[in-house]
Amino acid sequence: MANPPTKTPQRIVVVGCTGVGKSVLAETIAARRRLPFVELDALFWLPDWRTPDPDDFRARVRDATSGEGWVVAGNYDTRLGSLVWERAELVVWLDYGLPRTMWQLWRRTWRRWRANELLWGTNREILWRHFLTRESLFWYLLRSRPRVRRRLLDAMTDPGWEHLRFVRLRSPGEMERWLAEGFPALARDP
Repeated sequence: MANPPTKTPQRIVVVGCTGVGKSVLAETIAARRRLPFVELDALFWLPDWRTPDPDDFRARVRDATSGEGWVVAGNYDTRLGSLVWERAELVVWLDYGLPRTMWQLWRRTWRRWRANELLWGTNREILWRHFLTRESLFWYLLRSRPRVRRRLLDAMTDPGWEHLRFVRLRSPGEMERWLAEGFPALARDP
């Protein structure tokens, strides 16, 4: 493993599958580093769970990441391509096991639904959707997790992303230790 870099990353992307805790970690890093927090879900979802025009979404993300420093939460790479990663310096991958991620997704969904929490636009959790429809986040997690993991594993060894440093955190304990250590930006960590 290479020595930790001396320059502190100012453009950080937190990725992982749905429900793993990307936004919570990204917001924590942004607050500690005093950097703008960019939540891709907030830029993507329109009122009534509508999706934006692809060019409009890209423009909003481009504007939100135009500064010298930021912490982005979210994947959306199939919609954004390399837009965020080409300027990023560090990718933090939350790669928790499926049971843990499923539990976290359930807790988050239940909490949001019980509190009638306003999400993005005018959106709120609709609990029955997650059990009785194809829009279920639980179903989406099961379908998308292998694809997300494969894409991120490939990215870690892709010469096209050599400018990025990767940190792969495989449990909440690893994530807590990483935060406690001042979140060192380790060299490529497959």
